[in-house]
Amino acid sequence: MEIFNQSVLLLPIGLLLGIIGGFLIRKRFVENHRANIESQGKQLIENAILEAERIKKEAVLQSKEAAYQLKQAVEEEIRADKLDLKDERRQLSEKKEQLRRETESLDKRQDEIQKGEIRLRQLEEGLQKKNDKAEQLVLRQRDELEKIAGISREEARKLLMDSMESEARMNAAKKLARIENEMKMEADKKGKNILALAISRYAGDYVADRTVSMVPLPNDEMKGRIIGREGRNIRAIEAATGIDIIIDDTPEAVILSGFNPVRREVARLALLQLINDGRIHPARIEEVVAKVTKELEVSMREAGEQATFDVGAHGVHVELINLLGRLKFRTSYGQNVLQHSLEVAFLCGIMAAELGIDVKMAKRAGLLHDIGKAVDHEVEGSHAIIGRDLAKKFGEPEEVVYAIGAHHEDLPPQSVLDILVQSADALSGARPGARKEMLQTYVKRLEDLENIANAFDGVEKSYAIQAGRDLRIIVDAKKIQDADAILLSQDIAKNIEAQLTYPGQIRVTVIRETRAVEFAR
Repeated sequence: MEIFNQSVLLLPIGLLLGIIGGFLIRKRFVENHRANIESQGKQLIENAILEAERIKKEAVLQSKEAAYQLKQAVEEEIRADKLDLKDERRQLSEKKEQLRRETESLDKRQDEIQKGEIRLRQLEEGLQKKNDKAEQLVLRQRDELEKIAGISREEARKLLMDSMESEARMNAAKKLARIENEMKMEADKKGKNILALAISRYAGDYVADRTVSMVPLPNDEMKGRIIGREGRNIRAIEAATGIDIIIDDTPEAVILSGFNPVRREVARLALLQLINDGRIHPARIEEVVAKVTKELEVSMREAGEQATFDVGAHGVHVELINLLGRLKFRTSYGQNVLQHSLEVAFLCGIMAAELGIDVKMAKRAGLLHDIGKAVDHEVEGSHAIIGRDLAKKFGEPEEVVYAIGAHHEDLPPQSVLDILVQSADALSGARPGARKEMLQTYVKRLEDLENIANAFDGVEKSYAIQAGRDLRIIVDAKKIQDADAILLSQDIAKNIEAQLTYPGQIRVTVIRETRAVEFAR
């Protein structure tokens, strides 16, 4: 019983000790968990700080990279501006030099005019003296006739007048014939000088064109897609454009053939778009051809506007501007007609300035002289007459209209402007390299120049440069002396004048040099 009572007393004590121990263990567990949480929080904060530092560094690097690229772009723009400024300075320098040369030429002409006026005054004074002397002779002759012949004064005056009139008529006829010959020679010389000056002052670009176009393909499989099932695609393209498509063994290319250059260009651009797009079927073909046709019309109108702007022809009717743009795709003997028209306009302006007539009107007539070629595939007749009718229809000045109709002598020339347009048209078409058939003639003239020089004894080599306007001759210093070089240049120049026909003048330069060569060993 006593043992039971002790057990009953010990039970609450054990329970109390268990509760206290459990509380202490739980408290320790909570403290450890809190420590772990705090440690993890600190770690997260440190990681966040490191991440923020990394992001900050990346942002700094990116800003530096952007600043560097911006700096490079600004420097590139500055370099481009400097190049443009340098080019503008060069052009300004060239214009100043050209203005100086023109001023010198004007001064020379003024001096020549003043000298001519002095010579004219001297001739007038000499003529007055001769008239005075003639009057004295008449008086003496009248007195002598009255004394010797015993006739009246009126009769003597009549005889004398008849005699003087006959003599004056004879002298006047001789003088008139001499003046006519001199004027013809002077006019021929002046005309040649003006033509040569116009050619030398104008230098235009030239690109030969053809009546076929080649369209590159990414691969030969594209030929099958262009042909289409049972040929429906190629038939659709030919029907929409009016151009023949030639598909042969040429690798990775097809050929477009047609005499209408505008349609050929439409076909070329449409085919390129279809190839790039990859969708080739009849409906898509019609859509692309319609779109390209509109774009090409805009391009031709812009080309016509640019041509009138370059020439300075204001107030040209919009239909004529559109026709001018069509000439961009028109060729004549391989020469682009729009480029040819611009050349003719500039040449007309240069020669008109030399002759003292309206420069703007001459340029306008030169620009529009071949306007008939824009529609000569559609309208029957000479392109000169077609162009005249078009210019008249759209309100061009009468002198321009007539010059267009007369530039191939379909109408007889009536003014200086008509002759100017004819001459400029011939110059542009006949200059070396302008048309394919003229190239051989041009090369042959250079060969003839060199052959003439090489035929002289002592000539080692000769070079025709500057399009045949300058002939450089290298001679053997042992055979040709300095004094002989002068005579040689004169003899070669005379032979060139006698054997060749050429515009302007050719400078003959004889080069003689003595070389002393020794070797140091």
